[in-house]
Amino acid sequence: MNDPVTIVSGRAYPWGAKNIDTDIIIPAHWLKTTTREGLGRGAFETVRAIDGNIFDDPRYAGSPILIAGDNFGCGSSREHAAWAIGDLGIRAVIAPSFSDIFSGNAFKNGIVPVVLPQEAIDRLVEAAKDGEVTVDLETMTVTTSYQDRFPFELDAFRRDCLMQGLDEIGLTLAKHAAISKFESADASHRPWISGRGHDASVAV
Repeated sequence: MNDPVTIVSGRAYPWGAKNIDTDIIIPAHWLKTTTREGLGRGAFETVRAIDGNIFDDPRYAGSPILIAGDNFGCGSSREHAAWAIGDLGIRAVIAPSFSDIFSGNAFKNGIVPVVLPQEAIDRLVEAAKDGEVTVDLETMTVTTSYQDRFPFELDAFRRDCLMQGLDEIGLTLAKHAAISKFESADASHRPWISGRGHDASVAV
């Protein structure tokens, strides 16, 4: 289960960099872990090694939104990329396009992937330098402190899951009653499937 997301609002990293692959998001030597906790320390490690980088700029510390460039999340399919971004505190990424796998991983981990045209990204990068940005899933808009308003689209199923905080496990648990009812009925009709009708004393 993820935390429900309806509105993500606050400062945003005005990055805008294009073709950021998953190795830049989280380098391979961080992939030994099987948990999400602590991966934020390795997020954008090579970028943060450069003095004056945007991720360590105190003006944007803890920003819940990242404004990026085209083809964000390309490269390998590592889910750790979404884990690292989430552990860094980012709840929405705005870019002209995402790799399909990263977009899916972001959604599964409660991160909103917002697609906007390059002109909107350029404006958001400027507006975020000294103002706040809001991503609203109710109105399906991105707005700024300067009254900019950019509508975006998101798959209705994914939007609903994000707003309810549901991942695949959560979706399955939500159907627990129906699943249990089916399994009980199936066990009565086909006891050999569940093992209830198996007689261990009978040789095969």
